[in-house]
Amino acid sequence: MAKQVAKRKEEDAEIDMTPMLDIVFIMLIFFIVTASFVKEAGVKVNNPAGLTATARPDANVFIAITKEGEVHIDNKNIDVDKLKVEIQRIKQETPEGSIVIQADRDSKAGVVMKVLDAAKGAGVKAVSVAATRN
Repeated sequence: MAKQVAKRKEEDAEIDMTPMLDIVFIMLIFFIVTASFVKEAGVKVNNPAGLTATARPDANVFIAITKEGEVHIDNKNIDVDKLKVEIQRIKQETPEGSIVIQADRDSKAGVVMKVLDAAKGAGVKAVSVAATRN
């Protein structure tokens, strides 16, 4: 009889994993909700040099302008005329985000101004132009 009682106690000794799984799922939801997503431009440009260039760690949207005048956001080539609508869509996703314009040093100033106007017209308050520090 004593062997049966000892055997039953060994069989009943299990660890309940349900609370641990609940905690893991809650942590996963927390990290997904608090994660900040950065929209990279997707193309490499040669930034102009500047003595007073500073880093923008809060930037989460990068708009690249190639020397040919193409505008890229998130690995997509965007028409300059449709840029304002695209920036408004991105602004709805991250309302407090800032934009960094990565213009190639050989790009046209007119295209840079169109991109800047589209960003300001979309309601973005923090817009800056990228440069490398000398």
